[in-house]
Amino acid sequence: MMKSFERVYAVLIRHLYILRGSKARIIEIIYWPSVQMILWGFISRFFAMSGATPGSGGGLGEKAFGILLGAVLLWDMLFRTQLGVTLSYLEEVWARNLGHLFVSPLRPYEWWMAMMAYSILRALAGMLPATILAIPFYGYSLFDLGLPLLFFFFNLMFMGWWLGFLIMALLLKAGQGAETLAWALTFFLAPFCAVYYPISSLPAWIQPIANALPASHVFEGLRAIINHSTFEASHMWWAFLLNCGYMALSMFLLQLSFNSARKAGTLLQSGE
Repeated sequence: MMKSFERVYAVLIRHLYILRGSKARIIEIIYWPSVQMILWGFISRFFAMSGATPGSGGGLGEKAFGILLGAVLLWDMLFRTQLGVTLSYLEEVWARNLGHLFVSPLRPYEWWMAMMAYSILRALAGMLPATILAIPFYGYSLFDLGLPLLFFFFNLMFMGWWLGFLIMALLLKAGQGAETLAWALTFFLAPFCAVYYPISSLPAWIQPIANALPASHVFEGLRAIINHSTFEASHMWWAFLLNCGYMALSMFLLQLSFNSARKAGTLLQSGE
């Protein structure tokens, strides 16, 4: 058990050293969430001011502002987590290091655990500055959501992990030709995840797809808190159960792709 932990820690430290050695990578991690927060924050503020009516205190507009800005920050959490997993894999491919990794005692599940740990650190490094910057810029604090914020974070990170593993499985199967998926797949799902609008506003035939995605339940939960000051635990349970199912499926597919690549010898040939 201790040896396994040491191997997970070794892979995690390797990626942190790569990150520490590249100022461009560190800036990129912080830059995009902050820019998105600032851009969407001003757009949301504009709509909030447009929706304000005399004597209403801008209630509807202010709620829309909170929902939009909260959704932007939380969605980026999911994307950064998925990217943390996928880029860890691609870093090894670009460095032609997969062969070296797997002639060592490192087991595949230890490698994946290290990726999950690294993706948490990477996502938090991007999200915390953006979330803190939102306070002086707009007087908006995501931390005001309280304890439910932890459930939102956990479920979105969970979804980011299995999406990352799913993309890895595809990359192992299809090779680097499928590299675009690392950036595109999460955004392909965005319209179905009801990030900025309720599931009920989607066409009827899309609503079952939205209900089958964990992120949709997280964003419904966010809107319930801001609109009605109510934490709907059922959404978090649905998100968690769906995440467990998709995680099991993605791990199964990843293991299949990994075994297939190892037998075919493509792990040694992967690289630029």
